[in-house]
Amino acid sequence: MNYLIVGPSWVGDMVMAQSLFIDLQRRDPGAVIDVLAPAWSLPIIARMPEVHCGIAAPWSSGKLALKEQWRLARSLKGYDKAIILPRSFKSALIPFFAGVPERVGFSGEGRSILLTEARKRHPTREGSKITDRTVWRYLGLGASREDYARYQFEVPSPALRVDPENAAAVEQRLGLDPDKPAIAICPGAEFGPAKQWPLDNHRALARKLTERGFQVWIMGGPKDTGAGEHIAAGQAGVFNLCGQTRLEDTVDLFNRCQRVVSHDSGLMHVAAAAGAEVVAIYGSTSPDFTPPLTDSARILQHPVECSPCFERTCRYGHYQCLTGISVERVVEACL
Repeated sequence: MNYLIVGPSWVGDMVMAQSLFIDLQRRDPGAVIDVLAPAWSLPIIARMPEVHCGIAAPWSSGKLALKEQWRLARSLKGYDKAIILPRSFKSALIPFFAGVPERVGFSGEGRSILLTEARKRHPTREGSKITDRTVWRYLGLGASREDYARYQFEVPSPALRVDPENAAAVEQRLGLDPDKPAIAICPGAEFGPAKQWPLDNHRALARKLTERGFQVWIMGGPKDTGAGEHIAAGQAGVFNLCGQTRLEDTVDLFNRCQRVVSHDSGLMHVAAAAGAEVVAIYGSTSPDFTPPLTDSARILQHPVECSPCFERTCRYGHYQCLTGISVERVVEACL
């Protein structure tokens, strides 16, 4: 079967979507999977062995871009089934315009008319908790109606292809020591400060790790450059790499690390899929919903009555779910 998958727009969600691609190929070894997604995600998609082709979507924030979507849709031929992972109206337009005979997605935003099968989300109860894991939703859309009714699935771990030669080249370009063990720290979180452990704690963590013989790589995008500088400034053996690597470079460098310390962020999922051992710090969110999909993870949380609240900022201003996680506890998890 030939699949057109409409992929999500967040780094972590795109990595988690690989579980669906693995599952589709496991059930249908002859499956040909193409992924329609934002252009920024194509380098990550290219590292997924299950994907035949990544296609850049013409979406822009807040705009339907109908003409561009129609033009692209008319060039897409030969698909048997489309699986639309996002819940937006515009994400269902291209499969509809392309005339893909089966189009499966979740209902919402009045888009059921664009789908041949609109499914309702139904969270799963685990004891006293309601769980609606993102990866379960993705796997559910790829499952049959009968399997979807059970809504719990064996989750294959994402596994991105790694390029050791590129890692070596990037290390040389950035002046890193190829013979010294490295631990990466990812201080960013697009979601907001309620996910971010304090920068002073990250700085203290970096100092303690270098004292134990590690080099420390601060990793993130251009928006994280200031945070990286705060952590690295004046500390020998601490390198601010924020904004200096492509997304595919990050995959290869993570694979080289002894540990990756991250918040609940896209880079946490990239690190897990790159084969790194992850130390994941959770504040306002919960690993019940978006855990790192690896057996090599240590989850750090500080229980407070108001957590998880899933807010971008702390409504009470204290951020105790984060400040209650000590530097010493993170160091211990790294070692």
